[in-house]
Amino acid sequence: MPRLLHRPLEDHASRNADRIAAICQNRRLSYGELEREANRLARHLIAHGVSRGDRVVIQLETCFESLVAIYGVLKAGGVFVLVHPGVTNDKLAFILADCEARGLIAGQPPQEAVAGRLSCILIVGASAPVPPRCGRDWQSLQAQPPTAPEVPVEETDLCSLIYTSGSTGIPKGVMLTHLNMRSAAASIIEYLENRPDDVVLTFSPLSFDYGLYNCLMPIEFGGQVVLERAVLHPAQVAGLVRRHRVTGLAVVPPTIAMMLKSNNPDDFDLPSLRYVTTTGQALPPEHSRRLRDLLPTARIYSMYGLTECKRVSYLAPDELERRPTSVGKPMPNVEVTLVDAAGHPVTAPGAVGELVVRGPNVMQGYWNAPEETARRLKPGAVSGEFLLLSGDLFTRDAEGFLYFVARKDDDLIKAGGQRISPQEVENALCKLPDVAEAAAVGVPHETLGLALAAFVVLAPGQASEPDDILKRCAAHLDRHLLPKVLEIVPELPRTTTGKIDKKTLQQRPVCS
Repeated sequence: MPRLLHRPLEDHASRNADRIAAICQNRRLSYGELEREANRLARHLIAHGVSRGDRVVIQLETCFESLVAIYGVLKAGGVFVLVHPGVTNDKLAFILADCEARGLIAGQPPQEAVAGRLSCILIVGASAPVPPRCGRDWQSLQAQPPTAPEVPVEETDLCSLIYTSGSTGIPKGVMLTHLNMRSAAASIIEYLENRPDDVVLTFSPLSFDYGLYNCLMPIEFGGQVVLERAVLHPAQVAGLVRRHRVTGLAVVPPTIAMMLKSNNPDDFDLPSLRYVTTTGQALPPEHSRRLRDLLPTARIYSMYGLTECKRVSYLAPDELERRPTSVGKPMPNVEVTLVDAAGHPVTAPGAVGELVVRGPNVMQGYWNAPEETARRLKPGAVSGEFLLLSGDLFTRDAEGFLYFVARKDDDLIKAGGQRISPQEVENALCKLPDVAEAAAVGVPHETLGLALAAFVVLAPGQASEPDDILKRCAAHLDRHLLPKVLEIVPELPRTTTGKIDKKTLQQRPVCS
């Protein structure tokens, strides 16, 4: 039987329809309800011209309708394209045109120029009646039968395009098949040792692949997912974990930094929590140490991945104390190698090379971007197989553990004739007890051309001066790694996925 991404939902709904699949804003959605609503949506899409392989863009806040939309598109044989609700109209128009979308499911009616190119538009939760020319509202789905339509789909068919911006800033659609996504999910579930009684809490938007998979995986193994749009205070995280008896907490490093600002022991009294996962950017070792001390019964997984293959590696929790800066070893069903600029293997411990990924989770390429696809995918040893050049530089120790160095293209900062890894500088700053978060970037400099600048967020209740921080930081860094400029800021800018927005910091005027 084909390994289709929506098959687990159908299986769980047929065996245990009343079991809760998702919780959002204290509402609960059972497997049976999710299956029936997805079937209704699939039939609606088919009736309005969506057929096998057609792209349907989903631009919704994190909510039940987002899950229904994903599975409804899959059941119609389509390809879902998740777009963050906060993107500009220009970017939405670009994505709709680039992927030649047939349908749009959104929270607000689109601009008329966009609407004219679509055959199916559904509006969710609009405060005013939806003009007929802009599509129909979500309630119209109830006119459709709740049974699954019969649509031929194979596991090698595309099921999703995930748009990601590269160094050019132009969004690229990562093409993933049913087999790609189910393979990635299965490997992650295996090392997390997920089971049907797991309850996973995630804050990441579904347009970010971390948020997406943390919704898909519980439905894969028959568990529950708790969907939250944002978190503003450590007590909120603790309250959600206790209220829903969360066993798995999926967060990005900025959320961990926010949690660690709490001085209230009750915020870490979380007996149900079995594990914490984090990805998206490196977690400073000092943060991982403090989190381990505050949550001694929870297993903490530091992971590395990229949208083009979802996940590559993870660090086993019992290695975290010994190797706090490592991203571990390849996850099940994935192989990696390091290569030099000429493509030759790099095998010596400590030597730097670009990470190359092999496995069934590797993407099919970038939509409508053959040159970029050829740059990132190379033929493998097996016919029809492709290897993914990650664009990330790594080292590997004698025991095979991987260590991220920098992005090949733009993370390494060359200042004063020296190549500097921002991560090393950020880790040193975060060792200081009065520093909550730090980011290091290269900024223009009159004499050096490019200088290292650091931006620091202080821990609550702390009052420090930049010169004092630099002086203490010097105990942990070589002289050439010390920032030339350090500014204390109230907060660091974020991308829509919660990562630190370093491009914005690079454009920020600094005082030298």
